[in-house]
Amino acid sequence: MPRKYSYLLWISGLVCLLACTQKIDDFKDFLNNEEIKYPGVITKSFTRSGNSRLGVGWSPSPDPSITTYKVYWNNYRDSAIVPATTHSPGDTIYTILNNMQEYTYSLFVYSLDAKGNRSIPTEITNARVYGTNYSQTLMNRPFNIVEPYKLLNDEGNQIKLNFLNADPTNTITYIRYTSTADVLKEVTLAPDQSSITLNDYKYGTKVAFQSKYTPDAAALDSFLTTIVDTFPKIEFGIVKADKSLFQVVSMPNDVGPWESATSVARLWDGTTTPQGWNNIWHSNGDKQLPHHFTFDMGKAYDSLRTIEVTGRDCCHNPVDYEIWGIEDITNAATTLPGNDPGWKAEAISKGWTLLKEVVRTDGGVGPYTLTVSDQTPKMRYIRFRIKRVASNESAYSNLSEVTIGYKK
Repeated sequence: MPRKYSYLLWISGLVCLLACTQKIDDFKDFLNNEEIKYPGVITKSFTRSGNSRLGVGWSPSPDPSITTYKVYWNNYRDSAIVPATTHSPGDTIYTILNNMQEYTYSLFVYSLDAKGNRSIPTEITNARVYGTNYSQTLMNRPFNIVEPYKLLNDEGNQIKLNFLNADPTNTITYIRYTSTADVLKEVTLAPDQSSITLNDYKYGTKVAFQSKYTPDAAALDSFLTTIVDTFPKIEFGIVKADKSLFQVVSMPNDVGPWESATSVARLWDGTTTPQGWNNIWHSNGDKQLPHHFTFDMGKAYDSLRTIEVTGRDCCHNPVDYEIWGIEDITNAATTLPGNDPGWKAEAISKGWTLLKEVVRTDGGVGPYTLTVSDQTPKMRYIRFRIKRVASNESAYSNLSEVTIGYKK
């Protein structure tokens, strides 16, 4: 046999001898005579968002050797140990991670046994933690800008507040107001309510509101908006004076009616459109223009704002006239006729206030609303001084209705 072949046989035999003498579990020498064990993994994980905290839960592994679970986040820089209180997959292991920064996290959960063996990780993604940044994006539930409130009685202590539909994450809105007993009160508006009535509201005070939101149905915490909003100033609008209190007043030089059916009282009979004979005021023609008539509103108003004048359906509608007012007619009678050049000066000297000078170019028929200065003093008695009518007649005037509005 050639020498080179004898060398090969010798080497082969040596390798076989070495291989045949190595034990199958010699790898244990490198593992302290123990095998690597991987505890069972968790299942059915979930999270619950919170305010700087996070709820984390899962169904435990049935592996009885598991003693703890370890949760990692923030790229393994932070972690928490959770005891294995049960090994039944039908139960839930749950913990809350506190002092979390506002962020969306990925978590990694390991199962560990008493010897420190750990399972392969289970990743939980999109774990949201909320905080200041989220709360600053929240806005209070909007009120109905068309009709934010409605005063329900003349005293102003019953008020209905109107809101628009709530955001799906809105859980409640707190409403704070001052009661008639001067006590600060708080009531709540549920998301499915569009309005709320306050029955003891102190008229003229502010009404504030603040909403609370829950990011999702399973969230641990709710968040108040960072801003408290207030309703627009709550006050009565323009309210019509009570015509049932109006009365005719006969003062010196006042013009009389054509007949009893056409007296000044026709001006507050409730009609809303130009009327025909004899459902009108019509002068008797015994006093030349300018002439005047007077009536009593029945009570004094300290905030007259509007006067609506509706003419007759034809004829002698005033197109150039003055409207005067005074609180008390004691010693207020003018001695000069309305067409005297000194009448205006005398009226002022007697305490009358000129509320409005009117010149119309439309024939004086349709309802015509005049705005009175908000600086107008308290008024109870109103006087019309008619200077010219649409027909250019010299002694007659007529009207259908006068409606007074005041700011309550």
